Amino acid sequence: MAYIAPIHRPSSVRHALRANLTADEESLVLAKANRLEIWGVGGDTLNLEYSTAINGTITILQKLRPKDYATDILFVGTERFEYFTLAWNPETRQLDDIIGETIKDPGELHMRNADSQERCIVDPTGRYLAMHVWEGVLTILRLGNRKNTILKLDWMAQVRLSELFITSSTFLYTENSYPKIAILYKTRSDAQDLKLATYRLTADDKHTEASKFEPKDRELDIDIVDCGSSLLIPVRKVQEAVKRHNVRNVDSAKAQVGGLIVLGETRLLYIDEVTKTTVESSLKQANIFVAWAEYDPTHYFLADDYGNMHLLTILTEPENNVVVKGMDVTKIGPPTSRASDLLYLGNGLLFVASHYGDSQLFKVDLAQEDTNKMMTLIQTMPNIGPILDFAIMDMGGRENNSALGNEYSSGQARIVTGSGAHKDGTLRSVRSGVGLEEIADLGAEFEDTRGLFALRSHGASKVDTLVASFLTETRVFRFDSQANVEELASFPGMDLGARTLVARNLLNGNILQVTTTSVSIIDAESGVVVSTWRPTGGGLILTAAENDQWLLVSVEGRRLVSLNLQEDLRLVMEKDVGDKDQIGCVHVAPQLPNIGVVGFWESGTVSILDMHTLEPIHGASFRKTQEDSIPRDIALVQVLPPSVSGPTLFVALEDGHVVTFRIGPDLSLSGMKSVVLGITQARFHLLPQADGIYNIFATTEHPSLIYGAEGRIVYSAVTAEDATVVCPFDAEAFPDSIVLATNSQIKISQIDRTRRTHARSLPMGETVRRITYSPAEKVFALGCVRRELTDGEEIIQSYFKLVDEVIFDRVGKEILLSTPSYTELVEAVIRAELPDSYGNPVERFIVGTSFLPDPDRGSTENVRGRILVFGIDSDRDPYLILSHELKGACRCLAVMDGGKIVAALTKTVVVSMYEEISTTKAHLTKLASFRPGTYPVDLAVNGNLIAVADLMKSLSLIEYVTPEGESPRLVETARHYQSAWATAVDHVDGESWLEADAHGNLMVLTRNPGGITLEDRRRLQITSEINLGEHVNRIRKVTVETSPNATVIPRAFLGTIEGSIYMFGTIAPKYQDLLLRFQAKLANYVKTLGRLEFNFRAFRNPERTGEAPDRFLDGELLERFLDFGDDLQAEICKGLGSSAETMRNMVEDLRRMH
Repeated sequence: MAYIAPIHRPSSVRHALRANLTADEESLVLAKANRLEIWGVGGDTLNLEYSTAINGTITILQKLRPKDYATDILFVGTERFEYFTLAWNPETRQLDDIIGETIKDPGELHMRNADSQERCIVDPTGRYLAMHVWEGVLTILRLGNRKNTILKLDWMAQVRLSELFITSSTFLYTENSYPKIAILYKTRSDAQDLKLATYRLTADDKHTEASKFEPKDRELDIDIVDCGSSLLIPVRKVQEAVKRHNVRNVDSAKAQVGGLIVLGETRLLYIDEVTKTTVESSLKQANIFVAWAEYDPTHYFLADDYGNMHLLTILTEPENNVVVKGMDVTKIGPPTSRASDLLYLGNGLLFVASHYGDSQLFKVDLAQEDTNKMMTLIQTMPNIGPILDFAIMDMGGRENNSALGNEYSSGQARIVTGSGAHKDGTLRSVRSGVGLEEIADLGAEFEDTRGLFALRSHGASKVDTLVASFLTETRVFRFDSQANVEELASFPGMDLGARTLVARNLLNGNILQVTTTSVSIIDAESGVVVSTWRPTGGGLILTAAENDQWLLVSVEGRRLVSLNLQEDLRLVMEKDVGDKDQIGCVHVAPQLPNIGVVGFWESGTVSILDMHTLEPIHGASFRKTQEDSIPRDIALVQVLPPSVSGPTLFVALEDGHVVTFRIGPDLSLSGMKSVVLGITQARFHLLPQADGIYNIFATTEHPSLIYGAEGRIVYSAVTAEDATVVCPFDAEAFPDSIVLATNSQIKISQIDRTRRTHARSLPMGETVRRITYSPAEKVFALGCVRRELTDGEEIIQSYFKLVDEVIFDRVGKEILLSTPSYTELVEAVIRAELPDSYGNPVERFIVGTSFLPDPDRGSTENVRGRILVFGIDSDRDPYLILSHELKGACRCLAVMDGGKIVAALTKTVVVSMYEEISTTKAHLTKLASFRPGTYPVDLAVNGNLIAVADLMKSLSLIEYVTPEGESPRLVETARHYQSAWATAVDHVDGESWLEADAHGNLMVLTRNPGGITLEDRRRLQITSEINLGEHVNRIRKVTVETSPNATVIPRAFLGTIEGSIYMFGTIAPKYQDLLLRFQAKLANYVKTLGRLEFNFRAFRNPERTGEAPDRFLDGELLERFLDFGDDLQAEICKGLGSSAETMRNMVEDLRRMH
């Protein structure tokens, strides 16, 4: 039994519209897979106001305007051809269903899907709606006229169209009340012709009967010269008060503003709606336009396929500004994401909705003389879709080389995706983390802040003073209860002319200050220095650490000094470490009595000391060789509850690793673990919590919050990439806050304890088609496809590149994949340990390619692709070891034990033996081959079994066998006999495999090797199935360590073209029946917009449709249980055999997994 839950929700914007959901403000409405989002337009920013999921993937989003209404309603359609209307409720600030039944298209079972670009169009009045859902059929709906039907959407008719292959369509602006529709179409799908026809939508004056849409009813029927035309732009009239009439002599009529623009690849055609007069203009350069938005009746924004923005201007005669002379298209602004939709929001704001990259908001100023300055980017909505491939990097477990990874929610597992397409291609690092909400900024410029310390002034019950330490000075800021801040010119008793290493309140209310030259205790009330200590011989204090009783300082890195704070800085012990070592960092345990920790530079060791004697009790060494790293910061704190574990020692090494040890009752060190947080040493900042527990804010180039949860230590990414220094700041005006310093600012923030997904981006400017991760080389290997337009010619090139795992940037040189006679396209990239010429395992990267024949550059002969093997040299540059030509394109690759490479070619699966002759030469020897059903699209290997996902024939399992005395061969052992257009496959557990298909279904297929008959053993049975509603491009298996009582065991991650990442898991047997009954009952209580049932998750393809997901739990649905009140939770749990509290705890545990 299976479980699926999103860890990153869809981010690709498929549909966007501007709507007046309230009378006094406009909103931006976005559709992302099965989610609707409402964004408020405030000033020059967009703010998310509402987000909800519906039971279905959104394929249509439009707005309607009821008669005499000042607000719009939304029309939503799903992939299951269910339609409903929604209205904004200003009181609850959410969308509500409009009274009426959800419309189900009755033609679904009998018609063929249409390929029209506009599946749904609405007339300018907002009352008539036409859908091109089925080929050759136009579905017409309208809003009612009467008071009791004004919000009801009536089904007028489904009329037959003679225009079968529609490219584009739109309603026209008319001077009368008759709605008109224009259709751009081809006579045949493969025909190089294009025609334009216009019709009246209704046949009678009362608009109650739909037009027949017969050829004789066409008001306009013309041929379009530019066969690449794909968009129609309706043009509003400039002078609505001046009514025009048809003229007898059309040849003498002039085209006026108010009509239709046919947007082509090489030319523009303007058609006057009244006189049908045309004006044609040529484009300066051929282009492919994909979206448009109206600025005003004579100016339109155009987005092209290459991410450029253009301004279309209708040129008019200066005497009247009405008569059209021509049209001009000018490129403006910087490059944008490739638009899937384009909206002008008014007030100079242009929104670019994108499926291929980040959605963007631009500020537009068309008065600028420089066209490049007409647009300025002011806001970005991150989008990690479409995910073409991804790799999983486990930042933990580096020391013990365990095969078990860490759960995603631990923060130690990072998913790196190849996202976007063409110039919007990026590498995205996705990690579980927490957010920081900035609530105040000190305003001034603060460069090179070295330390932050929070103090209480005399008589204050809470923190009200902030001490900021810089390289040569200290500054003090005082906060009042109204959040007003004042910088103090002096602070009695405190030395502000030196760098402060430590400042804190002592138990008796006095203040401790440690500078580089002295230690002082100051009376908080009078400002009198109570006691002072200075190093003998005038040495400098380099580091210092303290708790309520002890102060431990390092003098010149050679002497350790222990001072008792409760006895006015009494010198307890002073110890010289000698010339053979140097003190790198010191720490005093806040919870263990009389215990300090010291890290040494030269020896690379950490020692736990007795503060009375400064003698080591226990220790650990990190420098086994001269190249090994050394400790740079230390923390010994209680991160997990005492009932779970004792204190934990954290050691930040110079190379970015953080090493942890469990501390026993005798202070012994055990359970060493290592996590990578960056490439430079982390700096620890302790954040005390309730019940004596500490969190640690680790600042490095990738800051992390370290805390305990569910009995484990969690490393969560933090949205503060530039943080350098942090301290807790629980002030009256800023409760439970922290103060954070960057290279130029000091800010007050609050930590959002809710774990969520955080993504970092590395722009690549090209499609990252394939990605793999090498723990040995500590790099990601990429197969990239670059598309460039040079002098009107599109050039496609493929590259092999490396990206460092920590700095997240390119390393080494890139290698162009090309041959003289072919355009080579990268198809697969994997890493593997293969034997070198001496038989020792070494890291290698294997690349599969295909050739695109170019008749202008040479014949294709019999070569259709290559297998390339790369090594990495000491400079981290890739070098070619093997280039093996193939008779078929290499679509995907995998590796079996013993140096065997499995390649899926166009029609064959081949197993070959890899043998290296030298460091720069190797060859492949074919061992066995197998011909699948049609076309292999993905491979997965488990032992000697190879799972082949077929384009049309679902999944086959073939086994590599070596009969005694015979040649090796591939034998089919099992097959899924149902038809499925597979997209991805991977092994999940035992005899089970997870397959995704092109219709958004997920299937767990299980082999029964112990079946009674041969047919039983050869048949792959579906044991779980669900419709995800999204196209899955890649499935990656994971093996993680879970507790014995875990409800769900994570097995794989899935990446989709909508930018979603899902976690797939299997349910522990003892919970399966309970959770299945719980989901079935919960589905009856969870209501979503449109009154759609949960059966939208049922398996669905052209051959069959299920009634509900079969033995598959939807984690998103289960988590909705937590939104209900106690009474409703108890009602849902009646008859389950478990209490509401038990189910609530179980669901919360499931949610915490991701």
